[in-house]
Amino acid sequence: MNLHARNPIGIFDSGIGGLTVAAAIHKLLPNERIVYFGDTAHLPYGDKSAKAIRGYSQKITEFLIEKHCKMVVMACNTASSVGFRIVKQTCGSQALATNVIDPMVKYVSANYKSGKVGIIGTKGTIDSRVYPRKLKQENEELLVASAATPLLCPMIEEGFFNNNISKTIIFDYLSRNQLDEIDALVLGCTHYPLIKKEVESFYKESVEVIDSSEIVARDVQRLLGQKNLLAQKKPTSRNHFYVSDYTESFERSTRLFFKGEIHLKEANIWK
Repeated sequence: MNLHARNPIGIFDSGIGGLTVAAAIHKLLPNERIVYFGDTAHLPYGDKSAKAIRGYSQKITEFLIEKHCKMVVMACNTASSVGFRIVKQTCGSQALATNVIDPMVKYVSANYKSGKVGIIGTKGTIDSRVYPRKLKQENEELLVASAATPLLCPMIEEGFFNNNISKTIIFDYLSRNQLDEIDALVLGCTHYPLIKKEVESFYKESVEVIDSSEIVARDVQRLLGQKNLLAQKKPTSRNHFYVSDYTESFERSTRLFFKGEIHLKEANIWK
């Protein structure tokens, strides 16, 4: 059984995007220890089949449970859209499980009773229609417009953000007709907070740009609190970061998010 307050929180994503969620959790809950897994060998998830993503998610969850994680956070919208059920089943009674989509749906539903909300994300997330379906279940009056933005995730992984290249691509995507006259835009990929300022620049602060990192962190705090699993003391050991395929860009990004020295290992869990 891994359900003990002193055990770490497990977080996974296809690459660096989930680090935005991990950093927000670390900031909000400094007493918690983090075990992060970036599945860089299979990046990006957005163009993979649902069957493949469910397989990756199950294997990573098993790895995080082996690391005695009390909770598994799916810090990937694509995996959350098709693989949450298998992750919950894999966790069973050994760990709590949560994803990035449900907290975002709760936030949007609570703050937008009418009007039009836009969603951008990977092809996998948008094709699943998970956001429109869940938002409509909460409020049938809400208009929801979705647009796949497949170039953004690999662009961010390669370090192309906050420059002319990223600005051109972002502005082209956001100019699509289906996103006209929206009141809010959901960044439906955990990579996208890294380009949030550029997105806000396009809308000139006339549209709320909603990213998942802080919203998910608050939901993790709520869920752990409900089960009396919040750590009460500063951790005596450090956060651990694993990747399925080592890249220098991942290590640079991790150091940027977590300031200074980090413990990064390659873990081939597919053998």
